[in-house]
Amino acid sequence: MNKFNFRILLVVFIVCCGVIKHVSAQTSLQNISSINVDDLSDQQITQLLQQAQNAGLTDADLIQQAQTKGMSGSQIQKLQARIQSIRSKVPKQNNKLTDSTDNTGDNVGRRLNYKPDSLDTTVYRKDFFEILRPKIFGADLFKNSKNSSFEPNLKLATPVNYIIGPDDQLNISVYGSSSVNWKLDVSPEGNINIPNVGVINVGGKSIELASSLIKSRLSASNYAIGRGTNVQITLGNIRSIKVIIVGQVQKPGTYTLPSLATVFNALYASGGPTENGSLRLIEVIRNNRIIRHLDVYDFIVKGSQKDNISLQDQDIVRVPTYRTRVQLVGQIKIPALFEVLPGENLDNILNYAGGFTDSAYTARIKVSQISDQQRKITDVVEADYKNYVPLRGDKYIIESIINRFENRVVIKGAVFRPGDYELQNGLTLNQLITNAAGLKEDAFMERGTITRLKSDNSTEIIGFNVKDVINKALNIPLQREDIVNISSIFDLRDKYQVIINGSVRKPGKFPFSENMKVEDLILKAGGFAEGASTKRIEVARRVNNADPSSKNSSVAQVFSVNIEGQLKPAEANFVLQPFDIVSIYSLPGFEKQKTVKVEGEVIYPGSYTIKTKNEKISDLVARAGGLTASADIEGGSLKRENIAILGIDKRKADTLEITRERMDRLSRLKRSYKDSTKNDVDTAMRNNFVGIDLPKILKSPGSKDDLLLEDGDILRIPKQQQIVRVNGQVLYPSAVVYDKSKSFNDFVNNAGGYGPDALKRGAYVVYPNGTVKGTRKVLFFNNHPNVKPGSEIFVPKKAESKGNAAQTILGFTTGLASLGAIILGILSLKK
Repeated sequence: MNKFNFRILLVVFIVCCGVIKHVSAQTSLQNISSINVDDLSDQQITQLLQQAQNAGLTDADLIQQAQTKGMSGSQIQKLQARIQSIRSKVPKQNNKLTDSTDNTGDNVGRRLNYKPDSLDTTVYRKDFFEILRPKIFGADLFKNSKNSSFEPNLKLATPVNYIIGPDDQLNISVYGSSSVNWKLDVSPEGNINIPNVGVINVGGKSIELASSLIKSRLSASNYAIGRGTNVQITLGNIRSIKVIIVGQVQKPGTYTLPSLATVFNALYASGGPTENGSLRLIEVIRNNRIIRHLDVYDFIVKGSQKDNISLQDQDIVRVPTYRTRVQLVGQIKIPALFEVLPGENLDNILNYAGGFTDSAYTARIKVSQISDQQRKITDVVEADYKNYVPLRGDKYIIESIINRFENRVVIKGAVFRPGDYELQNGLTLNQLITNAAGLKEDAFMERGTITRLKSDNSTEIIGFNVKDVINKALNIPLQREDIVNISSIFDLRDKYQVIINGSVRKPGKFPFSENMKVEDLILKAGGFAEGASTKRIEVARRVNNADPSSKNSSVAQVFSVNIEGQLKPAEANFVLQPFDIVSIYSLPGFEKQKTVKVEGEVIYPGSYTIKTKNEKISDLVARAGGLTASADIEGGSLKRENIAILGIDKRKADTLEITRERMDRLSRLKRSYKDSTKNDVDTAMRNNFVGIDLPKILKSPGSKDDLLLEDGDILRIPKQQQIVRVNGQVLYPSAVVYDKSKSFNDFVNNAGGYGPDALKRGAYVVYPNGTVKGTRKVLFFNNHPNVKPGSEIFVPKKAESKGNAAQTILGFTTGLASLGAIILGILSLKK
């Protein structure tokens, strides 16, 4: 029993430890409440946006994550403002930070309209704001990345100061008068045994000294070294060494490294210093003595590896805790936490940070210092940067320069070089216009304006006569931030244009020019179209003097112009005015060919050109050779584009003044062809099929049922039909074999019967000839239409109820009660 309880307690302890670790990890990962957006550089914000974009997040998603991770409301507003500012600085065509929801201030440009609820869990949990937390300068150097592994290069030539030890292998090559090669391993005692030469002790000696000893022994053994025989000694397989890494490193312990390894190699293997580890006071201990101090900053800033010495077996690398660390934020090239050594000043730290950004205010730096139990603000001026000694916990804030000009004036409008100019001493308005390369020819000379900034930052308008300024009759001295605006005459009126319609190749609007004639406008429009009449051209002109008190006052002047087809100069000599409308008409007898098509069961199916204006359906059937023996004459249909019916575009819906009942029926018809898609607009798409009675047409040609043919008509006569299609809200939509004895409901039952959402009273039949017939209500019964071969039965879906069942019952009972009260009132009156 005690053993069982112990196991339970052990499991509970492990689970609790895991939960505590998970909660602490989540807290450290997600809490960004300490981040001050004002301290962030534009580069950090840009990197944040880029990471979020790569993960498919919009700006709105990023802001929501910031709220989730604890950022305050005021900091959220600042972050939104900074994002908008950064995006506004980048031209849209070159903006890689583009948001797909490019329709609000917070979502400029981005690409994918993801929502956090629909994001992949891994993506949404990714801590994008890690980039905003203060970085420790140099800490990334020893992170396990592919770009900087600090692995020793074992393929280099053997260093002459390399110390030989046990397990090393020496390659000795004798060549010349004598030729022999040996690969000899160094014994634990530090010896090598050269055949026929003897044992030589090389352990603890440099490769240079060992080479001299080996050459001497070979010379003593009758090898003519230096007299026609040479010897080359290189290092073969190198040994491994044990190095101990202790202190504030990610993974302290004993590491097996190649004997060529340096201190950087060891630090990389251990994951580098922790957040509390020093990067500038790393100790190398050998035989209980500190033989070297390593400052990583020397390598990062200067590229110097003078203290990155080679390690030996049993060396100890110790990383102590840092002593003093300060933070640089704002307009600095490398915002980070920097470790400070005794004797260093603020100027040294600024050099480590790469100096100021281009927009930094360098004359003064704000310092947030620790003062007993609270913080205080200190200002350090530029002259004291080399004298100021950084203290523990200092935070240096480098601000941006003010977005303000001390000597700027602006000129806009009808000058050749508008823009910003220097406010020189005594600069006048006339001189500014001269600096801007002068006025354009279209400058409005009667009036210009100066928008001037007053002492309280409000503005005032100062008007001037441009002509007087140019003639130096008026000279106005300018002040800082003056904005001069000289308008163009074209900015002060509607854009002059003329319109040409009708039988020209490119009708439309064209810019107006002085002395433009009708012939000129026709040329701009590509000339006359085929069939255009040159004898009757109308020009409509605006009227400015209409009598508002007269009902028959003119609203336009209309002129008739005749022009020869050659468009020779001075034919009509009619000069146009702005906003004239020129109409070119077709010749009275001009007609383009109109074609119709007959398909299906006729002797000669195909396309036919309409011969006369009164040609009808029966005439087309006759021209096609008549019907075949298998033709289904009752299923004949006529397809006609809406533009041929009422002169409207078939792609546009006609707004019909119809009752609610009629509108519902048309909406159900539309849903039958659009898979019951929802549409709340009270419009209905017109049907392209015209319901015709082909048997009646062929029986009585020329009757009122025999329609005139229109361009693009398609007459189709199908084969004898044998099936009926049942679709919509039935249990199994399918095609059912036609049987004259079956009723409407019989066909529905053959398709599985009505579905639970079926609107039975709204069911209708689409006949092969394109006509539609719906269900009628007779008392409490549904009177369904007859079904013919080739028809399609469609059962629509019930409309979604806007209230619940209880509300429906309550309304029904209330109506019954009201009806009962009315009946009782009528009976009482009769009594």
